[in-house]
Formats: sequence, C-alpha cells, structure tokens
Amino acid sequence: MKTIAVRLYGKNDLRLEEFELPPVKNDEILARIVTDSICMSTYKAVIQGKTHRRVPDDVDKNPVIIGHEFCGEIIEVGSALRDKYHPGMKFTVQTALNRKDDPNAAPGYSYRYIGGSATHVIIPREVMELGCLLEYKGDAYFYGSLAEPMSCIIGAFHAVYHTEAGKYVHEMGIKPGGNMAILAGVGPMGLGAIDYAIHAERKPSRLVVTDIDKARLKRASRLYTAEEAKKNGIELVYVDASAVEDPVGALLNITGGEGYDDVFVFAPVKSVIEQGDKILRKDGCLNFFAGPVDPAFTAGVNFYNVHYNLTHIMGTTGGNTDDMAEALEMMADGRINPSSMITHIGGLDSVIETIMNLPEIPGGKKLIYNNISMELTALDELREKADQNPLFLRLAEIVEANNGLWCGEAEKYLLENAKPIAL
Repeated sequence: MKTIAVRLYGKNDLRLEEFELPPVKNDEILARIVTDSICMSTYKAVIQGKTHRRVPDDVDKNPVIIGHEFCGEIIEVGSALRDKYHPGMKFTVQTALNRKDDPNAAPGYSYRYIGGSATHVIIPREVMELGCLLEYKGDAYFYGSLAEPMSCIIGAFHAVYHTEAGKYVHEMGIKPGGNMAILAGVGPMGLGAIDYAIHAERKPSRLVVTDIDKARLKRASRLYTAEEAKKNGIELVYVDASAVEDPVGALLNITGGEGYDDVFVFAPVKSVIEQGDKILRKDGCLNFFAGPVDPAFTAGVNFYNVHYNLTHIMGTTGGNTDDMAEALEMMADGRINPSSMITHIGGLDSVIETIMNLPEIPGGKKLIYNNISMELTALDELREKADQNPLFLRLAEIVEANNGLWCGEAEKYLLENAKPIAL
C-alpha cells in the first residue's frame, strides 16, 4: 500500500513524500492515521537531526516518519495477532517504548514505517509486545492524539516524590493537599497540567499558575476558572509574572511564606527554574518538565536547601503506558478535556512549514488531519478566513458554540467536507 508521509532526512531536512509500504508481516499491523498533534519535541528532533538521541545515525539513507501524538484505525492485522486486534479498531500508541535493546527508539523519531505524520503506517511487532498499542474507544480521533501529551503530564505528577524524616523511602506523587506551582504554565502542556491538577484524585489544596503572556493567562483563566477549581477543593490563582517586580516574593506571599510542595517548570528558561527552586518549602520537589535544546543548559540551585531543607530537583520526559491508559480513561469519563490545548488545525501538507516555524507560531497545539489538504489555521481565525475557504464558516460556528474549543462535531464536519490529500 502507498502512504503519504513527512519524513526526516537530517537536520532541518523534512520532505512530504509518497512511497510504498512493505507487505505486512504476520506480527505487524497496517493502520490508517487520522490525527496527529505536533509536539515541540518533534521540532527539536528536526533541528538536531541525527544528533538527537532518538534519531538514527543513518537517517540520511533511511529516513524516519515524524510525529508521535497520533490516533488512527487498524486496517489489516497480521495472522499472529488476530486474536487480539481487528480491522476497524481505533488506537493510539505510547511511543516511549523503553525497548531493552534500544531504550531511545520511538515511533515518530526512529522508525521508517511508523510515525504520526502519515496517511498509513505499519505498526511493528515490538509496539504490541511491549503493550504500547492501546485501544481508543472514543468517537473523536483528536482526543486519542492528545492522550500522549496528557500521559507526559500525568507521568510528571506521578514521578515527583516526597520523603519522611528518618525513613529512606520516597513517597511517589504530588503531596495531597499541598501547595503546587506551575511556572510558565499556560502553554498547551501547562493547560493540560492545570486540568489534571484540578480533576485528578490526588490533588493539591492550592494551585498557583504563572506566565508572562497576558493573552494566554486570560484564556487559561476563562477555561479553568477559580470557581471550577474551588468546587474540587482547590484555591486556584493566576499570576502575571511580568507585572510584579519580585515574582519569588509574590509567589511566597500567596502561601503566607510557606512555599510550595510541588513546583513544575514548563519552560526551559534559567530564571524560571531558579524562581522555582527559591519557592520550594522543606521537602519540596521541583520537576523540570520542559526539555532544553542546548545540552549545556544550566541553572542555579540552592544546595544549602537541598541539604538542610531536603528539596528535590528532578525531571521527566514522556509518560508510560499506565499514564496513557489513565489519560484515556479520564477523557472517556469526562473528567479532563484536553481540547483546550488545541489552537490550530491543518492538513498533512501544512506539517513541514508548521514544524519549521513552530516556536514562532503563537497559541497551543497544532492538530493535523493527515488525510486532508489544508493550510494551518487558528481556530479564532476560521470566521475571518471563510471567504478563502467556505468550509471554515461552518467550522467557526461549531467552535464558537463550544466555548472556542475544538470538538467532535467540528472534526466530523471537517473529515466529511475537506479536500483529500494528494501529491
């Protein structure tokens, strides 16, 4: 079968190509990819090429399909797998496979025939063997794509830890009923973290979210209100860090000088990391969530507090299969709604330009529908661009009726009416 895919050949070398997939083996699966949301991690892989730890050294000769936040439908199942999988089954993939023979290997970075930016892919044996192919039972495909980024957030919340004096035991997870801060926290991943913090079973009693982007702060406070948080037993405070002379002092004042049990840093910015370190209370844990591009990136840490106040500095990247299963379950139950992450939609032919300019494109997640042709378009610009594309007018009406958020009705209309992708 032929596929159309965006492949990486080296640093800043992306190509949209049509090529033939090999026949499906008895322990493989042929699938159609419907949606893929573009992650900043993909941008980092593209600008680093084979120097990226997940990209193979021979990528120039054996290009890989990019994209790792995807959802699709199974088309053909190899004979050895037919007792467990079937055509028509919707799925998503936990791309952090954690293979023993190659811990860095991951779909969307390392594989020739599977990645999110493709119309069709072949899912290799190890994805199923490692339990990383997960059935998605929802109606809208885009939620399946958002399960991967949500699993990264959930993993971060599970990975922080706290201690008890006199015991060499780490209690995993955020401190229940504690103070939590999410710094640089109203980007797409920060919004997911706010949603999870408010609606997970294990939650803080106070959540403080900072950023320096006034427009994004306003949107976050509209989507996740203090009133909604209060219903869930949480005091939610948004802070414009650009509007205060002393962000550290302002953050500490909110807690009455106590400091924070859990701090998540969502931007690889030296000053933000150092702010996070300074607001930790005794036994506080800082999770550096945002991965830097520069391998020499550093920031100051107060080691007096590490020693005498037992503060912890750690970081996470990705989630595991249990984290993704939790994300899928919470979305199915309606406890979280990560559609707030999405600010743009586009077709497969918009992927290369989007990735290459990702840091400069404002907003949150860029959601791609792989089997259609469409320029990347912001949800809040659909109406004004309706004269260019009549499809946008109805999409604008649906989105506006849904509090400005992408939704299943909008997806269904788009898939039924958009121009198919073709090279």
